[in-house]
Amino acid sequence: MSSLPLLPTSLVGSYPQPDWLVDRANLAGRFPPRVRAKELWRVEPEFLGEAQDDATRLAIGAQEAAGLDIVTDGEIRRESYSNHFATALAGVDTEHPGTALDRSGHPNPVPRIVGPIERRRPVEVDDLRFLRRHTDRTVKITVPGPFTMAQQAQNDFYPDLEAAAMAYAAAVNAEVRDLFAAGADIVQIDEPYLQARPDAARAYGLAALNAALDGVGGTTAVHLCFGYAAIIHERPEGYSFLPELGGSAADQISIETAQSGLDLGVLSDLSDKTIILGVIDLADADVETVETVAGRVRRAFERLPAKQLVVAPDCGMKYLPRASAEQKMRAMVDAARLLRTEFGEGTEVGESTEVG
Repeated sequence: MSSLPLLPTSLVGSYPQPDWLVDRANLAGRFPPRVRAKELWRVEPEFLGEAQDDATRLAIGAQEAAGLDIVTDGEIRRESYSNHFATALAGVDTEHPGTALDRSGHPNPVPRIVGPIERRRPVEVDDLRFLRRHTDRTVKITVPGPFTMAQQAQNDFYPDLEAAAMAYAAAVNAEVRDLFAAGADIVQIDEPYLQARPDAARAYGLAALNAALDGVGGTTAVHLCFGYAAIIHERPEGYSFLPELGGSAADQISIETAQSGLDLGVLSDLSDKTIILGVIDLADADVETVETVAGRVRRAFERLPAKQLVVAPDCGMKYLPRASAEQKMRAMVDAARLLRTEFGEGTEVGESTEVG
């Protein structure tokens, strides 16, 4: 793992998949699938693994070329951020799916829980090892969170969704441990439904998240968002569940601030966490100026020292055109470099930081 500079830059997780790999028109016209969506892939099954490897190399290369300090695999092998992991677990029936409401209130096909949720094998470890082999930079990989997976399932087995979430937490915990053992520098738990379902989140979401991170050795993050900007267009003025994460076991909290113009007063409740600060608007393919991005980062300095910030997009870049994603990454990197020069050498916030 490499040493990180002040204001390190990173994706939240996903990077746009190439048009030759996925049917991007189909992808853009639907909510992220909860069950398998094999029809999204343009490549025949016998060649799909090799094609995904090639596209992942391109995603890693694009991040390195843009100058990102922390690199992900771009989630290139995934149909959505959650179904890659959720459909690999025992205890769920994906061939005869159930139904659950998405965050906009529409019914979606989802995994149907028909038995004990169990992770019988590592799901993303090979993906992490591939990423580790192809970059010498700090690496991050993402796993869907237990609360979110429980909300994205039809529960036909457990007495309630809380019990289902705790079963998912055990599966996530096993995966996270294996990911660190395989060389991950940062593992991020994606929990957008903590924001979407705040009452249930307060009842048991934090407990499920902490169970997923129990005993884990390594730098962990949790990501909350308002949904993909390409699909969920309206943004509230603030998070309905965020200060509560001050009591989480996660080291880093990932939030979006660019599109929503989020009131950053909430950061005062997370003063002992590193904040992955979303400063790239994903609702607009137009590329922000370096100064615009830098200004979004500067807003956070009133609440937290720069050494506690990571600079990132609002959410995953999955739905952006690739050319736009590349240029937005470069604007983000250039903004971070500009801010480092403003702080200068030898100041408190000019010290290098390390993950871990």
